Amino acid sequence: MNKSLFLAKPIDMSTGFKDFFDTIGLTGGGLVTKGIAAVIVVIALRMLLQLSGDPKGALRKGSMAIGTLFVAVVLALYGDTLFSTVTQAKG
Repeated sequence: MNKSLFLAKPIDMSTGFKDFFDTIGLTGGGLVTKGIAAVIVVIALRMLLQLSGDPKGALRKGSMAIGTLFVAVVLALYGDTLFSTVTQAKG
């Protein structure tokens, strides 16, 4: 049996988190954006679960929760692109 079986090539991670984020394809800003989107999704789901018995109020709160979910999805998909335009300003 061959004892020199490698499943993956070695990666130098001596610079810490920067190398780790490069290997998974995220920057620090992208990871923060995904975290913020996850928190917004939790808030929107909580809003959906707390709908009242009043039909008019439930419709209003439900539509706000669906809108919040939409914002979270857009932020998760395009947030790193949106925020990169702000942080790379030319001075």
